Amino acid sequence: MNKGTLTQKEMIAIGLMLFALFFGAGNMIFPPSLGQQAGTHTWSATFGFLITGVGLPLLGVIAISKTNGDFTKIAKKVHPVFGIFFTIILYLAIGPFFGIPRTDTVAFEIGVTPFLSESALASNIPLIIYTIVFFGVTLLLSLNPTKIVDRIGKILTPLLLAVLALLVIKSLITPMGDFQLPEPRYASAPFIAGFIDGYLTMDTIAALVFGIVVITSIKEKGVAHEQALASICVKAGIIAAIGLILVYVSLSYIGASSVESIGLQANGGAILTAVATQLFGSFGTLILGLAITFACLTTAIGLTSACARFFAQLAPSISYKTFVCILIAFSAIVSNVGLTQLITISVPILTFVYPIAIVLILLSLAERQFAFGREVYVLAVITSSIFSIFDALKAASITITNIDSFLKAYLPLYSDGIGWLVPTIIACIIGYIISRSRGSHLPDSAANSKKVS
Repeated sequence: MNKGTLTQKEMIAIGLMLFALFFGAGNMIFPPSLGQQAGTHTWSATFGFLITGVGLPLLGVIAISKTNGDFTKIAKKVHPVFGIFFTIILYLAIGPFFGIPRTDTVAFEIGVTPFLSESALASNIPLIIYTIVFFGVTLLLSLNPTKIVDRIGKILTPLLLAVLALLVIKSLITPMGDFQLPEPRYASAPFIAGFIDGYLTMDTIAALVFGIVVITSIKEKGVAHEQALASICVKAGIIAAIGLILVYVSLSYIGASSVESIGLQANGGAILTAVATQLFGSFGTLILGLAITFACLTTAIGLTSACARFFAQLAPSISYKTFVCILIAFSAIVSNVGLTQLITISVPILTFVYPIAIVLILLSLAERQFAFGREVYVLAVITSSIFSIFDALKAASITITNIDSFLKAYLPLYSDGIGWLVPTIIACIIGYIISRSRGSHLPDSAANSKKVS
């Protein structure tokens, strides 16, 4: 049965599902760390974080909703070969090479490690056992995609929010301390520091991956018209964005108010563990473990389902369920490398991919307001690719001294990790001028008649 919209209950379920897919363990870790380091400048830094940690992913959802969940259609505007190649890289990076394995390793290290003895931690056996159980559950929930909305949107998400609410409410009722002076990085430009921190969530890339899950879930409820699909997808994105904003603001507050009680911690995971123990004693560690497990499990299910759908469309001779099994098996093997090593390997790759994805999202949305041709896409993607390579090299601790010194001296924002931004804007302007002068921004028939005349 085809219908034009969803009921309010169905719409909320889709929005909660999207929120749960976005909200992985990494999202829980970064805001508390920001709060501790930003101190009295927490709210300025958090505002910057929300732009890149919530705003850009929402734009990603909107962009992908216009393509029926197929990001390849956007990437192909650069070139058909690039469209397929880059989309495959994106899915591999956010899927089996990094995103899916990370859900298991983070859940294990924060949710299980505190309960293990040092002798047990010295062995890989606990991680192997946990990996089998974690991915076993992920496999069962991913094999039947028609149940994803019900299982994630109606069951796992409320459980996750309830656990988080306990931490937040307790921290408000019994404050742990006052906000402290900001660390140097947040003292002079807290907004920019928070803006860059928002990249760490990687949710802008995830938005391009999860779009296909949301679109499919909406279709399974009887909505088939493209305009209705896009409208529902945007509304679901707004629901997810509101949820993320509330959680990020709450976790930033927890981090900022915790320094007096637990001191400065090395990372967000350590902050949350210490806060949970401070607020609830040993029971707090269990609460945190549950929250992390739910967050990681929902993200693992979403990533597995989205990647399996994409590769099943790319290779129709292999079924969706077969790809689910392949992805789960590969991810389980990779996850046993360990979280630290996994991040070390994958961060340079993601640092290179992320700016390109941002550029493609923004251009796909801008194209509807400002008519332009392929030249803008080509020049912007080439430029962002070139300059993001240097950011990726820095992330891999590879420095070409002369080039690095030159870029630090003459390229705005390079030292802050977004040196690609200004050159890419210039490339867009140049591409726009070329596009308008050549008439490539016009429909094919109009452009051809202009060339003939």
